[in-house]
Amino acid sequence: MFKSYHKLLLSTVLVAAATSAVAFAGDKSVSHTYANGKKVIDGGVTYPVVNGKRALYYVNEKASKGGFTFGRKPTANEIKAWDIDVMPDGTGLPEGKGTVEEGDAIYEEKCASCHFDFGTGGAGYPALQKGNAYEGQKSLTNQRLGPDDDGPIRVFGTYWPAASTLWWYIKTGMPHPAPMTLTNDEVYALSAYILSINEMTIDGEELDDEYELNKEKFMKIVMPNKDGFEPKIDGPKGLDNARAYFNDFKNYGNGTRCMKNCFEGKPVLARIQGAGISDYQPPISTKRELPPKKEGAGAEHPGKKTYEASCAVCHATDAMGAPAVGDKKAWEAVLKKGLEKVYANAINGLNAMPPKGGTSLDDAKMKEVVDYMVGASK
Repeated sequence: MFKSYHKLLLSTVLVAAATSAVAFAGDKSVSHTYANGKKVIDGGVTYPVVNGKRALYYVNEKASKGGFTFGRKPTANEIKAWDIDVMPDGTGLPEGKGTVEEGDAIYEEKCASCHFDFGTGGAGYPALQKGNAYEGQKSLTNQRLGPDDDGPIRVFGTYWPAASTLWWYIKTGMPHPAPMTLTNDEVYALSAYILSINEMTIDGEELDDEYELNKEKFMKIVMPNKDGFEPKIDGPKGLDNARAYFNDFKNYGNGTRCMKNCFEGKPVLARIQGAGISDYQPPISTKRELPPKKEGAGAEHPGKKTYEASCAVCHATDAMGAPAVGDKKAWEAVLKKGLEKVYANAINGLNAMPPKGGTSLDDAKMKEVVDYMVGASK
């Protein structure tokens, strides 16, 4: 939870989340879930089966009496292979090195197609920087009370409390179509580049093009917003801190654990006086009709919107190794296999492309997308 500087304003919003976490807390038939003799952190509860139902949902009691098969105990090597987290204290951070200049080159090749030049973001993909991180962090208490007021800047440098998340996320999730393909040195180089465009320093030193980031230097990174979240979850007492925080209902909601009769009279909502924007320039249009079609313009291809929403991330350019829409030669080579083969590859996946591009589209929609890409590449 981001540290609240305006808890009174947030209270009426958070009460819904707080009560949902402790749903039916006033019901005596509900028992709170414990682990190792302590309450679970999320306020979870267990519900008994009554008249064939658990709470509002029916239960197959015959199936539930069959027990569970948990499989075998994993081997030490299996656990080691799965345990790839990088923790704030440096646990899991491997050896490696990379310079800002090397990271810049890798970024241009594998990241800029989504996050754009210098990590400015766009087209639905997040920005990685918004100028100087130390100055931007000061904006997190901003509220838009007027039309021209600046809001909070929430990007990696200004908002994230631990740099370890950056290293772990790049290593395990990026680049989007080919996660886990970057070497440790490449991840260090990309981390150095992202720190540099956020204008951050490490141990007082600015990150110029020749700056080489390694494990030892990475451990010295202090994020501007390191104390901006509550409760404190790091360290050996992290779980106990979180448990104590969420068991004290004064920290969120209205301070009372209840599901009904929570207020005397009607709840009073706290509002920011003068909030909202009404003086729009130009004024907001209230028309509901579609814009007029341009003379001679035909209907939009049915696969275009699906392509833009689900496929453009890889096919807008050739940076991802996929044939770019508009590249006539690339698509001529693809179509030599025959259109039916192209349909099959799109539906079943090919090389780095997962089946249907990782979407839940049906076969007919995928064929529409292929038809659009082929037509736009002639």
